[in-house]
Parts: sequence; C-alpha cells; structure tokens
Amino acid sequence: MTLALMFVGGLIALVIGASLLVRGAAKLAISFGISSLVVGLTVVAFGTSAPEVAVSVGAVLDGKVDIAIGNVVGSNIFNVLFILGASALITPLVVNRQLIRQEVPIMIAVSLLLLLMLLGGTLALWESAVLLALLIGYTTFLVVQSRRANANATCEEAGVADEVDMDSTWDRHWAVQVALIAAGLVLLVLGSGWFVDAAVQTARMFGVSDVVIGLTIVAAGTSLPEVATSITAALKGQRDIAVGNVVGSNTFNILGCLGISGLVSGTGLVVAPSIVSFDIWVMLAVAVACLPIFITGREIARWEGFVFLTYYLVYTVYLVMASQQHDALPMFSNVMLYFVVPITVLTLAVSMIRKRPAPQSPAS
Repeated sequence: MTLALMFVGGLIALVIGASLLVRGAAKLAISFGISSLVVGLTVVAFGTSAPEVAVSVGAVLDGKVDIAIGNVVGSNIFNVLFILGASALITPLVVNRQLIRQEVPIMIAVSLLLLLMLLGGTLALWESAVLLALLIGYTTFLVVQSRRANANATCEEAGVADEVDMDSTWDRHWAVQVALIAAGLVLLVLGSGWFVDAAVQTARMFGVSDVVIGLTIVAAGTSLPEVATSITAALKGQRDIAVGNVVGSNTFNILGCLGISGLVSGTGLVVAPSIVSFDIWVMLAVAVACLPIFITGREIARWEGFVFLTYYLVYTVYLVMASQQHDALPMFSNVMLYFVVPITVLTLAVSMIRKRPAPQSPAS
C-alpha cells in the first residue's frame, strides 16, 4: 500500500470508526436510561477523541512514543486554534456560562497538571494512573451534576440529540448499537495503524522528526471528528455544542489518551525535550487564552476566530522551520515574540475593557 493510500485510508477509517462509535455508544447509553445531556458531555465529546486514543496507544505499542505524546499536545492546540477559529469565522460562537465557570477552568487545570508532570521529561506509570483516575472522577462528577440538574430539555440536549439522530429506527435495538460500537473500534484500530505507519515513513523520507509529524499531521488528522462536529454544529446554529465539543475533547485527550497510553506502555512515557521546553507551554497558553476570549461578551467573535487560525498557521510554520533549522528562524521567532504576541495581548485587553458591562445606576 502506497503512502498516499495509507494516509487517506487511515483518515477515512478513523473518521468513519469514530462516527460509528459515537452513534452506537450514544444510542446504547440512552437505551439504558442515561440522559442525552450526559451523553453529550461524555460519550459524544469523548467519542470524537477516540482516534487520538487509537493512534496514541498504537504508537506506544509500536515504540513511537514521540508520536503518541505529540498527537495529544498537537491535537489540543489544533482543537482550539483551528477548530474554534474556523467555527467562529462561520458564525460568532456564543459561549455557555457553564463552560466559562466550570469546563474551561477544568481544561486549564488539567493542562497545567500535565505540564507539571512532564517537566521531569517522563510521564511515569503512576502519573498515567492518576490521569485515568481523574477522568473517571470527572465523568462521574458530570453524571451526578446532570442528574441534579433540571430534567427539562435544554439547548445542549437538543443539539446532542440532533448530532446522533435520536429519531432513527434502524439502530434502536441494543444488539445493533453494540455492533456499531464494535465496528467503530475495529476501524479505529485499522485506521490508526495505517495512519501512524504512513506518518513515520513520511517523517523519515523528508527528514522531519516524529515529534513534528505527531504535532501537526497526525494531530490534525485525528481531530477530524472534532472538526466535523464543531463546524456542523456552528452551521446549524448549535453554538454551545461547537465550543463544548472542543473543550470536552481537550480534557479527555489529556486524561484519557495519555492515561491509557502510559498504562499500556507498562513503564511510562519518555517525553521529547522539545515538547517539554516549547509545545506543552503553547498548549497551556492556548487553554488559558480561552478564558478571557470566552468572557468578552460570552462569545468568540469572527476577528478572534481569525486570530486563532492565524496563530495556528504561525505555530505550524515555526515547527517546520525549527525541524529544518531554517536560517530565517531567529528573525521569525523575534517578530512573533516582540511584535505579534504583544499586539495580540493588547488587542484582547482593549476588547475585554470595551465589552465589560456598564455599571448599573443606583435607583432613584
């Protein structure tokens, strides 16, 4: 099989496999009486991250740890900068208060925890177990919180129901739903194998490291389910789903993908120095940047989406230039560090001040 066919076949298998897994798991969950809100916060958001799990675990089993870790870090950067950027360009994204008050702070805290764990250059076996335990705790918390919430239909519930087509009849039986889950898992395993093999061969052919390939091509490819879900949700006006899918997937990528990958390795994961010194900090900065942007009018404006997309392009160009040790890299880095970044921070600060609600005048 040629490299092109391996890339395309792997991507198609990953996307179809994730779709089948999400559909089957969501319908099965609801068949057993779990609310669509819980399904949306867990199965749908986590299911779109299934390719990241498949690729990272497959890479670890093949001894390609750089791709496993680079895939997770790169996917989280891609999810925020590219997916939210593209979705916001389609239509300004209104951000639910729960995302601002709870989900985004959790995503930031999880990102910071991962940074602290990786500072030593390894993700130990016990640290992987901690990440997976936190995922179980987070999921349990969401279920308990949802059961205490009002049972009436919400915008989020309607959006999730639409995403998984709850009115269909052909897959209402639990046996069909289990078959969909099984088929999805098989496609994910096959697709991840083809995709990782093609990525590694391409890296060696062009002299690009596994780290860069994992942070870019593999990360973008395994994020295709999130791309499809968020952009479709934005087009349909389901803006909470567009944003919530990204935030939930990022949390799962760290806790689930790296937790499972580290445990599967049996000894923990050794982290490339470049990820510890640069990329993990970019991931944390991107997560933290969500909070002030989301707070400004509780929406992601089109110009902010454009900024996100621009930064993703810049980040990708930097990675490629750094991998090739390009002569223009020092100048490029200085322009970004001393010109572009300060201007962006200043613009966001001005935007926050302008969008701050006016104080209420005292009653006469």
